[in-house]
Amino acid sequence: MTVTRLDAARLTERAGELADLLTDTVHGGASIGFLAPLDRAEALAWWRSRADAVAAGSLAVWTAREKGADGPDGPVTGTVSLVLPDKPNSRHRAELVKLMVHRRARGRGLGRTLLDTAERAAAASGITLLHLDTETDSPAERLYRAAGWTRAGEIPDYAATPAGVLRSTTLYFKHVGPPG
Repeated sequence: MTVTRLDAARLTERAGELADLLTDTVHGGASIGFLAPLDRAEALAWWRSRADAVAAGSLAVWTAREKGADGPDGPVTGTVSLVLPDKPNSRHRAELVKLMVHRRARGRGLGRTLLDTAERAAAASGITLLHLDTETDSPAERLYRAAGWTRAGEIPDYAATPAGVLRSTTLYFKHVGPPG
């Protein structure tokens, strides 16, 4: 497996694969901001709209690709992003968003690898605090707890599942470097 940070051009180039990953994730039931059924064209447009934020430095996106049978990388099987600070008083923190692993690649530690990649990159760039929200009682919540994230609280009826049912979200944070 190869994990790579994408620049805006590579994000645009990989938008189709990322759209396939996004639709698979939503159709698999993950609450990541979209309702089912998610049309591929909508997912493609959403990913393409992220390119400006990547170019501006306010969003960092990584993809994971499995090695192909003949050597070159195979399709995108996972992604994670960091929303980077844009205010002077928040330069020490970032939000972890859109951690997705294709259903065919789950159970092999890819989510943890992507999470570790984002945490290390944040720390290397001077970020000392990460935060995220995730659907309460979801498989993702187990991943974050196992990776040392601290539960900060729960907000009821925060977001709809892909089926449109309101669910609670749990907020987490993690220190990834010494406080500035």
